[in-house]
Amino acid sequence: MAGSGVVAGTGAGEGHTAGLTATATCTAFGAVTDDGVPIPAPVLLERVTWLSALVRQMTTELLAARWDAGSLAALVAGVGPDGRELPSNGWMAMRRLGWTATALGGVRVSDRVRRAAEEHAARLLRLAVHREQLVQAITGTWPADPLRRTAVEWQALWAALPAGVTRAEVRNRTRQITTHLREHGSLPVSVTDLEAPPAVSGQILLAACDKQQVTVQRDPDRPDTHLLLRVLLPICEQPANSRDWQWLTLPVRLPPTVPAAASVHTPTLRPVDGRVRVDVPWRIVVPAVRVKGHARALGLDWGNTTLLTGSIARLGQDRAGRRRVLADNHPLRFDATGISAKLLRLRTTAEQLRAKTDQHARLLTGRPDPGLQARHDLLTREHTRVQARIRRLNKALAWAAARWAVDHALTARVSVVYIEDLTTLETRGLGRSLNRRLGAHVRGQVFDALRHLAAKAGIAVVTVPARGTSAGCPRCGRALRHVQAPDRLTVRGHKWAHCPACGLSADRDHAASQRIAARGLLGQTHTMRTRAGTLAIRTTVDGPVRAVRDKTMPTPPRPRRGARVSSPAPSRHRVPAPTTTANTGVLGQRPAGRPSPTRHTPGQKSTTRSSSRPGRTCGRAEVSRGFHRHVTATPVTPRHRPAPRLNKPKDL
Repeated sequence: MAGSGVVAGTGAGEGHTAGLTATATCTAFGAVTDDGVPIPAPVLLERVTWLSALVRQMTTELLAARWDAGSLAALVAGVGPDGRELPSNGWMAMRRLGWTATALGGVRVSDRVRRAAEEHAARLLRLAVHREQLVQAITGTWPADPLRRTAVEWQALWAALPAGVTRAEVRNRTRQITTHLREHGSLPVSVTDLEAPPAVSGQILLAACDKQQVTVQRDPDRPDTHLLLRVLLPICEQPANSRDWQWLTLPVRLPPTVPAAASVHTPTLRPVDGRVRVDVPWRIVVPAVRVKGHARALGLDWGNTTLLTGSIARLGQDRAGRRRVLADNHPLRFDATGISAKLLRLRTTAEQLRAKTDQHARLLTGRPDPGLQARHDLLTREHTRVQARIRRLNKALAWAAARWAVDHALTARVSVVYIEDLTTLETRGLGRSLNRRLGAHVRGQVFDALRHLAAKAGIAVVTVPARGTSAGCPRCGRALRHVQAPDRLTVRGHKWAHCPACGLSADRDHAASQRIAARGLLGQTHTMRTRAGTLAIRTTVDGPVRAVRDKTMPTPPRPRRGARVSSPAPSRHRVPAPTTTANTGVLGQRPAGRPSPTRHTPGQKSTTRSSSRPGRTCGRAEVSRGFHRHVTATPVTPRHRPAPRLNKPKDL
């Protein structure tokens, strides 16, 4: 069982409250009938699979029948045939338009099951409405050269586009329309000409049903940790009458991420990987975040080698009374180089396994071979296992990075976190290996986890434009030179930044984080809410950043003599695996990012004591295995006012 959260419904205004909505993914391992007869997990999975197949079939038929320009235009208008506005519930809007789902082949389903199919189809069609508006706006203002629009053409396009559209969406949709124009010789009439009907997943949206199909409540015996989900499921694949349906009660255990005081809502059922997944929406009351009026912020920059780099900044005034940004010169880093190297290796392994399975599938076409088929099945299972491991590692990395960022924001007493806009990032012409490295940073998962944890603390998360954050100087705004190191200002690189105009010499990601914080603080009056419910600043407002020393930050202690210093790991490990010796006891290959084993010199006293747990050591030696060994982050230290310094007597 695992929980994943998404922020929704946050309001504005200090002193008010808002709602935080999230979804917890649980697993149902069995059910009980109304007579107290236990239903094992395989039987429950079979019945849920039958119901999901029925709903999926009806949704696919309804979606295929309404995948045309006229149906999307009716949804865009938002008015039914009777002149009334379409309701917010998807299945109610579909029925007001006269679009209903029907079961095929003499199967008998209740009206509640048809509601679930209509709700699923309505959600997919409403997602296509936004793409339809984009296509209509772009084709209606189609320029002579779509790759190089003039200022007048851009102005006409932005006037026709719906609010909240980014340049990345315009660029991607323009490429799609250009390909259609090259292949067919004409512009598309609708998005239905560019795309086939979307694929329908096998999920049952019970939120569209009422108590005659499903009920959910807290378990009276264990209200803090368990739910009782009572749902009507078929007892055969093709139910023909009401006797082919049976009420079952599913005891569902909530993950620890769901608070005991949270209000739970009607879940969604999904058969996945031989198990019944239950997506339970829950909601709690959190303090409302402020959209504007922030005076202290945390700026976060995405990096290639370092996942996150942050800076604390605040608004101040100069002698003339003008606003300016004062940034702390103490960088905050979350370096997950070891985890990134591990993810890189796992992605490479997954690609190799996929290539092998594809080759085996081609060889098996028209020529059955039991041995080759067994090999193909083995590689398929291994590929599935590697993909699951990548997902688990990505999730652990994302939530660890988000927790680290929120802890620093709480310690620094900031009210907003500014971060680069993910939709403006594009890896063009960087090569296959670098694309895998950038994808391994799981930026989207980090952003969702950051919004979820920040909303609980009453901290706003706002995205700012990413263009030019690493190219400009935070002090004077002129172009930076990217070099290898501060003592190698003539050698081109990507890690260090040097400004020839003002003489700035700083880490590239640290300078970019100061620029991001400045863009957010200076442009917070342009904060808007996107279609996804996130806060964003689309207008770039740059200003000079003055680096000051934060006197509330205690001086970090000096490292002890002989302490291990973390260093970035190479993208590929070309060092052979260490051999097993009596002194080191190293077995197998060493992951990238792990330092080489220390050889024990005869006659030298060891500082490592034995431990009862394998793979771990005591004393000065650190943990040799585990997730946090390969993550190096700036520690979260409490910021306090230091004691007043006494004047030292002058030397005589």
